[in-house]
Amino acid sequence: MIMSQVIYSALRDEYPDIAIDVLAPSATLPLLRRMPEVNRGILIDQTHGQVGLGYRFRLGAKLKKNNYDWAIVTPNSLKSALVPFAANVPLRTGFLGEYRYFLLNDIKLLDKHRLPLMTDRFLALVGKTSAEIIPPRLGVDKESQASFLARHQLANDKPVIGFCPGAEFGDAKKWPEAHYGALAKQLIDRGYRIWIFGSPADRATGDTIVSLAGQECINLAGETSILEAIDLLEICQTVVSNDSGLMHVAAAVGTRVVAIYGSTSPGFTPPISEEAHIVSRSLDCSPCFKRTCPLGHKDCLNKLMPEQVLEQL
Repeated sequence: MIMSQVIYSALRDEYPDIAIDVLAPSATLPLLRRMPEVNRGILIDQTHGQVGLGYRFRLGAKLKKNNYDWAIVTPNSLKSALVPFAANVPLRTGFLGEYRYFLLNDIKLLDKHRLPLMTDRFLALVGKTSAEIIPPRLGVDKESQASFLARHQLANDKPVIGFCPGAEFGDAKKWPEAHYGALAKQLIDRGYRIWIFGSPADRATGDTIVSLAGQECINLAGETSILEAIDLLEICQTVVSNDSGLMHVAAAVGTRVVAIYGSTSPGFTPPISEEAHIVSRSLDCSPCFKRTCPLGHKDCLNKLMPEQVLEQL
């Protein structure tokens, strides 16, 4: 979702009076409230692996009354093109993807070598190039930020380093908990405080890191909404993160990011920021883009030592 903001910014820059509505699942819908280019976010049920043909046609029929002029379909799936087709949007732009000839009428051919970055591909859908990119930028609510700090009695009297140790995609994206714990301990010894961010699914990981690091390490995984996470990540001096959505959020609030890559490639979905630093290992088997290591060793991350990340801090 964060990377798609390059489209909204490009359109707003060219057409200042444009009204941009965005379909989004519940997990990322709140992010749109922090994108000034977006007029309205519209909830869409994104049940993984299900087309939901009837649901999507009903949603499209409901949206028909809005008389949209142009639909830009960023995913390449068949189901993602159903709603604008059902909404009778006159111009429906997207890459060919999964047999979508009859659903789209402005089909772009994807040249992955010419457009290696996801943001390059998004911009190409609206006739722009990477040279014209406006980096994603999320708004921060200072009142909400102060309120959260007060409610949770969080002091920021020391410089804060944020950790984002989760990755919904799978284990092959996750730097080991023990490495995060060792890094946290070294940073605490140098006078930093650690805040751990993530979803409820990352709570146990955060607890393990806290047990390894000590008192100046605070586990906020599962304790924040996505909007509260945006506000708190902006406070951090630096964020150390796996390749994840929170990595992109941290970059989009202007925080310095040290991004750890294992099975995925920084050549495809890097944080779009001049304040981003990539840490990865160049192995023959990586990037494999697998959810779990097919070789069973996960050397791309297990052998990426805390000292290598510390050098970037």
